[in-house]
Amino acid sequence: MNRRYRNLEIKRKQLSAALSEELVEEYKVLSMQIREGDTVRILRGDFEGVEGKVTKADSKKGFINVEGATRERADGTVKFVLIHPSKVAIRKLNLDDPRRKDIIARRAISKGSEGKQ
Repeated sequence: MNRRYRNLEIKRKQLSAALSEELVEEYKVLSMQIREGDTVRILRGDFEGVEGKVTKADSKKGFINVEGATRERADGTVKFVLIHPSKVAIRKLNLDDPRRKDIIARRAISKGSEGKQ
């Protein structure tokens, strides 16, 4: 495998964020990778408290774009502000992908079996 793609796989895993308390109780998973369509709440910075959908998850840069976290430029255009994934909490998961449901089920089982030993 090419080194460039291997580094992108590592960066993609770094695009993860903590789940909200409600989701942790429901899915028994503490964190997940952020994907487009997830609803997140920003916890730090100028946009603290803003909740919106993820419109873009850029694994190369390591940042995400959130609806509602925008700035108006001098020429009048609106631009998304890049938000680091460690500064958000996932409030609602986009479960359109069946593989993501499998990931949640697998991780929940592995967490449950650790506690029984």
